[in-house]
Amino acid sequence: MTFNDRIFGVLMIVLAVAYGWAATQFPEPFGGAESVGPDTFPKLLAVVLALSSLYLIVRPDPDNAWPWNRTGIELIIAVVVLLLYALLLQPLGFIISTTLAVGTLCWRMGAPPMNAYITGAVSGVVVYFLFSFALDLALPLGLLSFLEMN
Repeated sequence: MTFNDRIFGVLMIVLAVAYGWAATQFPEPFGGAESVGPDTFPKLLAVVLALSSLYLIVRPDPDNAWPWNRTGIELIIAVVVLLLYALLLQPLGFIISTTLAVGTLCWRMGAPPMNAYITGAVSGVVVYFLFSFALDLALPLGLLSFLEMN
């Protein structure tokens, strides 16, 4: 079933190109083209994804069958959760979206629902404060915008 790996590799190369192109659309950083800006990390991820995808195309796993059982369904659920996360990030804000996404993924991996969503909430708050205060990067607050400090 090397065909599955090759199809996946081609799809991931398309994603890498789209992701890399989107990173080039970010505004020019203040320090000029030589400084590290908001596009540096996405461009690096796009290159790593493209190289990994090429490896999948050239050297696919010879014994890789698509999981059409429960594992396949869980993978589809995870992709849907991540797509919804991306769509809801701006309107709901980082903390609420992250709570829902991480909580749902933890729950699907077997954690009790209460523990899963507590983990999601703690993750959302910790990462929000890390980005906002330690890295000085703004994340959307969405519904919690009343908490913004001016």
